[in-house]
Amino acid sequence: MTTPQTDTAPMQGHAASQVLSVDAMGGDQGPATVVAGLSKFLSDKPDAHAILHGPQTELAPLVAKQGITDRVTIHDAAEVVKMTDKPSHVLRNGKKTSMWSAIEAVRANQAAVAVSCGNTGGLMAMSMLRLRKAEGVNRPAIACLWPSRNPSGFNVMLDAGADIRADQDDLLTYALMGASYARNGLDIARPRVGLLNVGTEEHKGRAELKVAHEMIADAAVIGDFEYVGFVEGGDLPSDMVDVIVTDGFTGNVALKTGEGTATLISEFLRGALLKNPWSMLGALLARGSLRSLRKRIDPRRVNGGVFLGLNQTVIKSHGSADATGVAAALHLAYRLAQSGFSDKLAARVASAASLAQDAGQESETAGLKTKTGK
Repeated sequence: MTTPQTDTAPMQGHAASQVLSVDAMGGDQGPATVVAGLSKFLSDKPDAHAILHGPQTELAPLVAKQGITDRVTIHDAAEVVKMTDKPSHVLRNGKKTSMWSAIEAVRANQAAVAVSCGNTGGLMAMSMLRLRKAEGVNRPAIACLWPSRNPSGFNVMLDAGADIRADQDDLLTYALMGASYARNGLDIARPRVGLLNVGTEEHKGRAELKVAHEMIADAAVIGDFEYVGFVEGGDLPSDMVDVIVTDGFTGNVALKTGEGTATLISEFLRGALLKNPWSMLGALLARGSLRSLRKRIDPRRVNGGVFLGLNQTVIKSHGSADATGVAAALHLAYRLAQSGFSDKLAARVASAASLAQDAGQESETAGLKTKTGK
């Protein structure tokens, strides 16, 4: 039996873009599920490698059992961030945890992207501390994929809950980051961006939304996206937009509402199909179509919220993800790594910062002229 590589040395002979940093601990189903998902991912990507973080004595047998010892380096980390830990506690006491170790590997350029199933608040706080916010970013955002009628099958929505606040400058930055993610993660050459509001009319919404509306429209050329204007909640799954921009409070409520509604409909459908022998026969005859529907709306296929606005990329996998879900998050991470996403995103954010600064100066100049009458 081959012994997995251990310690903190980088994987020799492999470019960082081919290596993912994976937190094996923190998920609801334990490290065995994470390792199984990693194995599934590696079988699809023969040139990929991974650094796996967690207790070496626990992980080594799991890696050996999956037969991936030649493609995985184990970084020994004895402690784990619990789902109940507050971000402040994680920052004070997390240096020996698998989550901290996973982020450190990316910070040291040993890997391109960090992936964790652990505590979202702790992961964001730790990522901001160790990787720092990108220049020009005031508030990072979490981008999630929303099932839609588009050819890709999904729309991008951000912020999904990184910060409950967002002013007009933040919303502009989210628009550029979301467009960059859609371009690199979904292969949409010129993404369509919409700003979530209570109506599509220009006079509706809070003051910062109206200002952001104008700023995002002005940034469309620099950001290489098409701005479709205000969109409503009903447009989240539509084919009229690729990226939906909103603040973290609204985005998180929308996300949780969507998840709850999908679960409710699934339960109602199952109950209807099993109601009597005739409905069960109908379900049997339609099993092919039902299987296709289940595959299309399977949340495991889009597992992975991307932290945008940091100097390097971090992906939050759902805590309850199974092996298929973990593999999906790793595929997303690998795709972003191969596209050079972090560098491209930094360039877009820099252009947004410059645009926001210019807009601010123009606003001050206009205000001065109004006061002086010149």
